[in-house]
Amino acid sequence: MKRMKRIAQVRAFTAQARLGGRCVGLVPTMGALHEGHLQLVRYAKRECDSLVVSVFVNPTQFGPEEDFPTYPRTLEQDCRMLEEIGVEAVFAPEASEVYPARFDTWVVPGALAERLEGAKRPGHFRGVATVVLKLLNMVGPQAVYFGQKDYQQVLLIRRVVRDLDLDVEVVSCPTVREPDGVAMSSRNAYLEGEDRPAAQVLYRSLKRAEELLAAGERRGSALGNEIRTVIQAEPRAHFEYAEVVHPETLDPVEVIDSEAVALVAARIGPARLIDNTILKL
Repeated sequence: MKRMKRIAQVRAFTAQARLGGRCVGLVPTMGALHEGHLQLVRYAKRECDSLVVSVFVNPTQFGPEEDFPTYPRTLEQDCRMLEEIGVEAVFAPEASEVYPARFDTWVVPGALAERLEGAKRPGHFRGVATVVLKLLNMVGPQAVYFGQKDYQQVLLIRRVVRDLDLDVEVVSCPTVREPDGVAMSSRNAYLEGEDRPAAQVLYRSLKRAEELLAAGERRGSALGNEIRTVIQAEPRAHFEYAEVVHPETLDPVEVIDSEAVALVAARIGPARLIDNTILKL
């Protein structure tokens, strides 16, 4: 497996692949890989001839009081895991390579970035949109792969790709869960003791919304309220939001007539967790 730290290296690698007629894919990660990442990588490998996995803890998507200093960094372990499943190349640049001295150009997304995660984490999506655009320019893939757990992020990247006329397919893969339903996340490593079983409440709340929809409840506000009630009944959970929204605009849905998305966020101990489910009639 080839390990690269420089933009020039990854550009040379993918240029050679494209010259050989190979389809290049990119899986952007912040490392601390788990089975959710690995399933995403396996899916991308099936679709692409040449796959690059990036490992970069992006400082610009963290707020001043967030967990950038303590975010788990396990590059050597990550590389071993990726090599075991046959990944061809890992791109793990230093921050100074991605953001050189006097860097001052940003991708500022619009309305999609102002609600939900954007409201709770001001500036987060500016950092996400900027680093993803930079990675796409560095690697030059035909397809880029994300997990559905970060639903709003995927939607926003699709909008950036569309609005800026980028020639890349944005692929979303289903959320991977632990046996108890908890969505796999690098931040699950923060959960200790009673916080770990308490984290099941997010999945439980979403399943409750699915059950109510199947029983005939169509009002988005009623489903959102039920999600909120389930989470707030867990004493270790600090509720942040629960909304039932349109799958493309993220506008609140009054009545579900075909499809909507329920998105939720809460803090369990030191971990801030997000989750979602697609609500279909």
